[in-house]
Amino acid sequence: QVQLVESGGGLVQPGGSLRLSCAASGNIVSINVMGWYRQAPGKERELVAAIGSGSATNYADPVKGRFTISRDGAKNTVYLQMNSLKPEDTAVYYCNADTIVLSGRRLGVWGQGTLVTVSS
Repeated sequence: QVQLVESGGGLVQPGGSLRLSCAASGNIVSINVMGWYRQAPGKERELVAAIGSGSATNYADPVKGRFTISRDGAKNTVYLQMNSLKPEDTAVYYCNADTIVLSGRRLGVWGQGTLVTVSS
């Protein structure tokens, strides 16, 4: 019913920047919180940043001051601007959306993930 398509991952040198995008489509009535999570090899998935429908934001401590989350409500799209990247930011990044669909159901949806590798 709802799909999330992520883009923008890749290989970047330490200190570099990347911008991730995640577009939601399907039978969406509204989207509450949209967020980015990441999972590094051998570690659990963790929240990176989230943004509410009113644009309130929340960041994990390791990315504060370096990452910025934003959203375009008209396009049902969320972005993650990542600056001053570090090798420890290497992970698969997943988009998540808390949606209300046409049937009235509340549906949490995950994207397929996009790999970010920070290495020289």
